[in-house]
Order: sequence, then structure tokens, then C-alpha cells
Amino acid sequence: MDEASTDASIVMREVTKRHGDTLAVDRLSLTIRKGEFFAILGPSGSGKTTTLRLLAGFEQPDAGEIIIEGQPMQGVPPNRRPVNLVFQNYALFPHMTVAQNVAFGLEMKGLQAAEIGPRVAEALEMVRLAGKQDRLPSQLSGGEQQRVALARALVNHPAVLLLDEPLGALDKQLRLEMEVELKALQERVGITFVCVTHDQEEALTMSDRLAVMHHGRLLQVGTPEEIYTAPASAFVASFIGVSNSLPGRVQAIEGQRATVAVEGIGLVHAPACTGLRAGTPVLVTIRPERLHLSRDPATDGYQNQIAVRVAKAIYSGNEMHYLVTLPNNLTWKARVPNADGTAKRFHAGESAYLKWRTTEAVLLPE
Repeated sequence: MDEASTDASIVMREVTKRHGDTLAVDRLSLTIRKGEFFAILGPSGSGKTTTLRLLAGFEQPDAGEIIIEGQPMQGVPPNRRPVNLVFQNYALFPHMTVAQNVAFGLEMKGLQAAEIGPRVAEALEMVRLAGKQDRLPSQLSGGEQQRVALARALVNHPAVLLLDEPLGALDKQLRLEMEVELKALQERVGITFVCVTHDQEEALTMSDRLAVMHHGRLLQVGTPEEIYTAPASAFVASFIGVSNSLPGRVQAIEGQRATVAVEGIGLVHAPACTGLRAGTPVLVTIRPERLHLSRDPATDGYQNQIAVRVAKAIYSGNEMHYLVTLPNNLTWKARVPNADGTAKRFHAGESAYLKWRTTEAVLLPE
């Protein structure tokens, strides 16, 4: 996307930030569109939280430029930026009611009570907390406390809402429910949400697009489907979901197909990617749900087949998770749906054939 586009809510150009000797953000260039739910994903130390603090104005970049809603942010303090930040711990005032918490920022801006009341009511309605305005935070569930924090941010009518690990304090079941609710809220209010998280499932579920960071660098930006099905690097493939991989060297390229020689396995086939030539070291990667496990040695239209031994079988409700040992002693994971309750499951110690089609693999530079 052209960074000068009026469709851009946030533009970061070559932004760099150091913390002492640590390069927290390394020449980050990123464009976030107006009205999208954008997630920044990465492990601890990847630079995602520093990026959020740079957007919020709590830190200033050592180099580069940040533009929000068409305005350069160099030297602009947090309270003058068109953004609001929702903290992981919500930071609610325990002695104040829900309404008082939501109204606090408006009061600090000097708004009159006649304007504050309707705006607080509107914000509470937006997050589905109407009728709970007189309760204290301690009288609310974790999910409700998070909604108060959201209402307190939205009542200021920001152009961008920044979310720092917004679901991290919730238990798993509530987190799953709030993932759906938070995305629905973003669609209702129609403003740009930027969420940092280390939780892959959370990012895939909520975001329109997401960025993956590692060691301060931006590795890939795309839709959840693009990132999951076409990872740009071995790190992205392993960090987003579960991925199996085989190291090898390209033996031949025929049209859109590459043949890869893998020590201890033989030849496997995968889609060719740009810049490949014979002798190039690569990783053949494939998701566990793309694998087919069979007792039948017939290829059945699959272009890749490896004889394996089942090391472990794990029942997980709607799926069976199998750990299988390859001839080169690598362990792979395969996920098989339990849709047919009559199908005979595999057991530890059993021999089997692992099969997949050429198009179901991804070839990455090693």
C-alpha cells in the first residue's frame, strides 16, 4: 500500500528504538489501515510492546517517523495523540463506580457534566454494560472489568484504540468468548484497533491483518489465512500454530514443483518458490492437519509418502493427535478428525504411512 494513502490510519517509517544496548525495534516500516483490527504478534522480547508504546507516545523513537491520522507524532505527548491505550491489567480505580471510571478522562479534559453523562451512557451501551454504572470494579467479572476499560477508552472518541495483551488476565473459556466480542465491538464502533499479543490463536481469531515480529524486526504482514498457509520464514511457520519441517536440498525444479532430497527420507515434493535453484538448502514445512495417516501403502493420489511409527496417540475430543517417528528419527505431529467414530484409531508402536500432496507443503529457505 502507498504510505501516503488516505486509507492509512497509522504509518511507521524506518522506526528504530534502543533500550540501552538492546535494539528493541529495528527499522520498522508498517502501514495500518483505517477501521481495521490489526494485531502485532510475537514472543517476549520481539518488540511488539515497545511498538505500542511508541504509538501511544510513552516512548519516542531514536530514528524514523510515526504518522497517525495524517499527522506526524514527533514530540507529541500521549494526551495530545488521537489514540487511547487499554492496559493489560485494565488499571481501573477500585474506589470509583463503573460510571466514574468511564467519566474520569472526560472530567480531566474539563468537559461539563451535561456532556459527560450522555457520553458515558453511550460508551457503556456500546460495551453492553448498561445498568451496571453504579457498581464497583470488585463487583464485576473479569470480562466486565475489561469492558469498563474499553468504555473508558472509547468515551474519548479516539481515532485509534491500542490494546496491550487485552485478554491476558482472563481464563481460557472467557478469553475465547471475549475474542469474538472484542472483534464484534471493533466492527460496531468502526475505528482502528491495534492489539499486541503473544497468543497466536487470539491474533488469528480477531485480526483483519496481523504482523509477526521477532528480535525487533518485522518478519511478515498479512491476513490470518495468508500468514498461516504461506509463512514467509521458518520462524513464522513454527510460531504461528504447529508446523512440521524437513531440512533438505533442492534436487530439481520442474515448473511449479520442486523435488527436495532429504537425508534419511529420500525425495519429497513441494511447490517451488522464487529464487530456488538446484543445491539450495531448504525446509519443507507442512501443518499437522494437512497430513493423512494410513495403514495402506498405496499412494492414493498423494505425491509424498513416508513409512512411520506411531510414538503416541492423544485423544482431544474432536481430533486425534498423533506423534509419529520418521525414518530419520524426527518426530512429526499429525491431527486426524474424529468425525467417523467407527474408524479404527492408531496406537503407539503401530506402523503407518504418512501421506500428503505436493500443494499442501510450503518450501522455505533454511
